[in-house]
Amino acid sequence: MTVLWQPMPWLRTAAYTFWMPGGVTAEIQGCEDGVAARSRCGLASLTVEMIQRGAGAYNSRQFVAAEDNLGIDSSGSASTSMTGFSAAMPADSLAPSIGLLADLVRRPHLPIDQFEDAKLMLRQEMLANEDEPTQRLMRRLRQRQYGIALGRSAIANETSLESLSMEQVRDFYTEHFHAGSSILSIAGNFDEAEISDAVDAAFADWKTGTWAGLPTPQPIEGHEYIELPSSQTHIGFSYDNIPYGHPNYFVMRAGVGILSDGMSSRLFDRVREQHGLCYSVWATTHSMVPSTDAAGNVVPATGAVFGYAGTTPQRAQQTLDLTLHEVQHLCDDLAEDELERWKVRIQSSLIMEQESAGSRAGSMASDQFQLGRVMPTEELESAIESIQLDQIKEYFQQHSPQSFRIVTIGSEPLAGGAVWNEQANPADTAATSTSGANHE
Repeated sequence: MTVLWQPMPWLRTAAYTFWMPGGVTAEIQGCEDGVAARSRCGLASLTVEMIQRGAGAYNSRQFVAAEDNLGIDSSGSASTSMTGFSAAMPADSLAPSIGLLADLVRRPHLPIDQFEDAKLMLRQEMLANEDEPTQRLMRRLRQRQYGIALGRSAIANETSLESLSMEQVRDFYTEHFHAGSSILSIAGNFDEAEISDAVDAAFADWKTGTWAGLPTPQPIEGHEYIELPSSQTHIGFSYDNIPYGHPNYFVMRAGVGILSDGMSSRLFDRVREQHGLCYSVWATTHSMVPSTDAAGNVVPATGAVFGYAGTTPQRAQQTLDLTLHEVQHLCDDLAEDELERWKVRIQSSLIMEQESAGSRAGSMASDQFQLGRVMPTEELESAIESIQLDQIKEYFQQHSPQSFRIVTIGSEPLAGGAVWNEQANPADTAATSTSGANHE
């Protein structure tokens, strides 16, 4: 287990992030076909839910009371590659919180009499997801970008809710909850010697294990339309991108930031404000770490850009066309002030991170998982500050996305990324002044 910490003595709080290998993609290990894989949807999330129903000397209610008495705000979740728990608390509560974390992941009760209640929680999450078109859209887009296995969701389905068993939960816990490849990241105001002793006492004799890695990406090309009678149309798009850790990552990230970070970004300003086409539009980067799969094959790191726009059926085609046009023509008229605004935005977020123990603990865990080391804040600031406009132009001239995966949800299908014609779709100046006033 890798243990990271950063003292932040100016704070009155502390936080930890704890990640273990074996997230959603671990559910399908050993599955011989898609039917078996589908029957295990939600297994990682169900295990996390059961883990939190009593551990160590505490039953479920006593455990919650113990955290409340210490002022601990905790949560657990399963992602593509990791199962994780995180917590924020007053600084004095950090040492006892490490003991409670060890109870949680090492000595859970997994009470059979609460199994159906835990499944009910998964059902409610599934139904909430189905009622939220944006989440349905992005879940399906992720599957098309990475493939059914790597793009697998943590959400259960009707089939899996019928078939998931307590035995599967116990097997998943036994196989994937261990110290091997785990990361414990701590930040905040604490005594280093005290926390070192607390971590040793809690985890020094924990069993180790291996991580079976991630599945190979198998993208599903083309576009997809999901019919949903509605007064809204939801548009999702994605394309291949370089992952975090690539030498050009921050140059690329600056370009995507100019495109989408903040209300002065191009997508927000040109698609939403100038043309009044949609109520929401954004794009963001996403990365998958390199790994070695169960057969010993190296699965390289991969990345993507995901984007979304929400609009009306009448303006959906224009929204899609103009959004993709802005993505593809980013480097046509890049301006120095756009880059400077993005740099200021990143620097502001770094300053705010220094005021949040939880944010810092999370970023350190992410760096360790994706890069194999924690990037010092000074190194990140230097990398951001050194980016030049010509670098961004050159990168996007050479790597302008030409192929998109598109998923839409609404009452009518769309043509996938038709060419934008500015003369045929002049900017809606009336919409500009109206929507701009809403932000004052």
